[in-house]
Amino acid sequence: MVIEAIAPTRVDLAGGTIDIWPLYLFHPGAATVNFGISLYARCCIETRDDDRIILESRDRQVSFETSLAGVVDLAREERLELIAKLVHFFKPETGFHLIAESDAPAGAGLGGSSALAIACIGALNRLVGERYERSKFIVIAANVETQVIRVPAGFQDYYGAFYGGANCIHFRPDGIEREALSINSAELERRVVVCYTGEPRLSGINNWEMFKTHIDGDPVIFQLFESIRDSAQAMRRAVVDDDWPEVSRVMRAAYPNRKRLAPNITTPHMEMLVEKAIRHGAEAAKVCGAGGGGCIAFLCAEGTRESVERALAAEEGAQVLQWKFAPEGLTVREG
Repeated sequence: MVIEAIAPTRVDLAGGTIDIWPLYLFHPGAATVNFGISLYARCCIETRDDDRIILESRDRQVSFETSLAGVVDLAREERLELIAKLVHFFKPETGFHLIAESDAPAGAGLGGSSALAIACIGALNRLVGERYERSKFIVIAANVETQVIRVPAGFQDYYGAFYGGANCIHFRPDGIEREALSINSAELERRVVVCYTGEPRLSGINNWEMFKTHIDGDPVIFQLFESIRDSAQAMRRAVVDDDWPEVSRVMRAAYPNRKRLAPNITTPHMEMLVEKAIRHGAEAAKVCGAGGGGCIAFLCAEGTRESVERALAAEEGAQVLQWKFAPEGLTVREG
């Protein structure tokens, strides 16, 4: 039996970091707006006739073997830690070869590890006979990834991977609700350039510093989180109304506030890329994920996308990523 699962990564337009429990509980109306892109995380499982388990990452060029009896030890395995912990959680009863890979660069800030978690959960759940309802997948992914990064995980990435499409994720005391947004995806593809800076980042580090400062009661940080909430609400209205001047305005207004929240959210190289993109037609920039490296999404003025892409591609280390809007989320197939 062969099981194949794919899940899209995402670009976040507004509301990042406020998606971490319990920070959103202190900001009524907290939300995050993102959309899925066609840079997929993939998990392929092929069953075996013996008790061997092979875990392999094509991206990291790492693989190792264990046995069904050795699954209990995967909770402490440091190689391919996320995948190992997920296999330990599902405790399969047959041997298999699992291959994981991602279209997104490592540390891109596009929610790649979260998309991989969702893809692996989809495949492993099929392997063990659909043990869990799909409604459990996001909670499982967030809890297991938190065990890996050892700091609280934000929730928005799992919703982008699980559902695809354009999303407004609402964070409320009675739970998290995903609102599917009707969005002009063709205009999104025409106007948004996603550039990998060549500098990978560790989102857990940036988010943890912000988390601690917020919990410690810093009033400046509290107000910055209020502005993150307000930006997300304004972005939701703008994309639903197909109001691209307003999308641009919200992105421009949010950029300096994000830098105040975490000065290391941008590097000198990232600042240089932003300045160059704006000179060639970009109207606004949004650091993807927690920043400190990874990707930047640029909103381009009408007809300037190609000019912005050429300018960015000319910079050493920068890579303009080719993507399409991903209307569907997690897909699991069995053959």
